[in-house]
Amino acid sequence: MSPWALDPGCPASCAADPVGRVPPGELARRYAALTYVLTRAAARGDRLAAPRILRSEARAVLDALGVRLEAGSAVRLGADGGGAGTLVVANHISWLDVVALLAVEPVCVLAKREVGQWPVIGALARRAGTRFIDRGGSPRELPAVVAQLACGLRAGTSIAVFPQATTWCSAAAGRFRRAAFQAAADAGAPVRPVTVAYREGGAATTAAAFLGAEDFTTSLRRVAAARDLTVRITAHPPLWGTDRRALAAAAHRSVTGAARTPPTAGRGPLRPVRPTSIA
Repeated sequence: MSPWALDPGCPASCAADPVGRVPPGELARRYAALTYVLTRAAARGDRLAAPRILRSEARAVLDALGVRLEAGSAVRLGADGGGAGTLVVANHISWLDVVALLAVEPVCVLAKREVGQWPVIGALARRAGTRFIDRGGSPRELPAVVAQLACGLRAGTSIAVFPQATTWCSAAAGRFRRAAFQAAADAGAPVRPVTVAYREGGAATTAAAFLGAEDFTTSLRRVAAARDLTVRITAHPPLWGTDRRALAAAAHRSVTGAARTPPTAGRGPLRPVRPTSIA
């Protein structure tokens, strides 16, 4: 078994068509806008990795697709790390998760090697500073991957990982793989749990999900066609500790607990809160 893959994830059948669809003219406009944004991002070359540019381009992708981002301006996923970077751990629903995280705060993203081979997207991911791992590799390679993550965190780089290792149709599903948490423990770095959730017309939706053997184009078509799609990024209190099991369990509780709590209208911007230590 791969050292990263715990569960098979949800099948493609869990992804539902959007409840409301935009008219053909608006859909064409969104595709044209997305093409423009991706072309512009590619033209930036290595400058794309600059935090200000990366955040701006990520938000432009969401705007082009008509996806609203909900996250308070005070949310800083990589904050509170002191000298070390922050390990940002989030549930995994869609390829759009990465775009939303980068639109809130540019961090280095850890992705499966296959993403680097996608046309256009792979090249952009590399220029944005994405790190790739082989999730089908030998378990003997895992200590080296953990060591590389710990080295990056010690150097002050904040890194985003998806410890479920695959995608699920909701934030409340799937277990957290513990390997990445060992890197945080070794580096003395904080762990910032983050919940990613999608809503359509105020109700939870799986329209943005990218699941199972589904191809990227099919998922993109659903996202672009959705009339009222929102992605919400909820950052939770950072965690410190030396036990990867305790860190993984605490992060999982934070992420899934928020997923089971419906958002409250008008509750104001999200804000970082005092760190929580895990013994």
